Amino acid sequence: MGNPYEQDLDKNAANHQPLTPLTYLERAAKTYPDHIAIIHGRQRIDYRTFWQRSLKLASALQKRGIGKGDTVTVMLSNTPPMLEAHFGVPMTKAVLHSLNTRLDAAVIAFQLDHAETKLLIVDREFSGVVKQALELARVKPLVIDYDDPEYAADAPYPKGERVGSLDYEAFVAGGDADFAWSMPDDEWDAISLNYTSGTTGNPKGVVYHHRGAALMAYTNTIHAGMAKHAVYLWTLPMFHCNGWCFPWTLAVQAGTHVCLRWVRPKPIYDAIADQGVTHLCGAPVVMSVLINARDEDKRAFPQTVTFNTAAAPPP
Repeated sequence: MGNPYEQDLDKNAANHQPLTPLTYLERAAKTYPDHIAIIHGRQRIDYRTFWQRSLKLASALQKRGIGKGDTVTVMLSNTPPMLEAHFGVPMTKAVLHSLNTRLDAAVIAFQLDHAETKLLIVDREFSGVVKQALELARVKPLVIDYDDPEYAADAPYPKGERVGSLDYEAFVAGGDADFAWSMPDDEWDAISLNYTSGTTGNPKGVVYHHRGAALMAYTNTIHAGMAKHAVYLWTLPMFHCNGWCFPWTLAVQAGTHVCLRWVRPKPIYDAIADQGVTHLCGAPVVMSVLINARDEDKRAFPQTVTFNTAAAPPP
């Protein structure tokens, strides 16, 4: 006989809610609407605005037919649209696919086809290689260009020509800030799709689900010792394992994302000193960049900064 105390209870709103990191941003926006969520150059975006822009992105995507199980691919640096995509795309029950910005056209084309990309958002820094990839790919996604207003005049890489039919800001502006976003039907539903390098073969796809992303966000706060309103510098690419889930993590404690397009020693030291950065992540090479920086690029700062590193032994 089975255990008489064991019963199969149906899941309902009284005893179960799917885990998803989307609720973290909603809570942060309602609790700390005026707190700065994102710093990008001269831009300061509070949590109210971050939430509203994510909703508008989701609404705009849905108007273009994006829904459950569809893949939205992004070729973006560590900029505000990348953060918005981590929330706006899954709000439609779609799947976020973040491309490694260092890949060549053939590998990008393979991923676009394998992921069955329906919509592609492209930073103009990478428009050249994306244009080549689109010529090789079988899929024909709707392409949207992001023209970063904070793109430096002395940038190491010039902006490329537009490859899409829409501008990102205009696309978001066409969305509804009162969009009725959706929780996942099941917490095991996919939230993102990432690819390995492929080594000697084609890249291998890896899927994250809403529950895993939500739990990783919680554990990141514990492992990194992230207190309320932590300030996080984006030295880790958000395309890499979804930035180790830190795009979702910061919302748990209503922290501040400090965007960084290129990993260079002087901007890192400036951000730590000027923005009060408390946390950052990266491979050991980022530590080496900081250690070996020229004296004129270094800055003094009073706070202790937590650096989470992985992939190889740190220097």
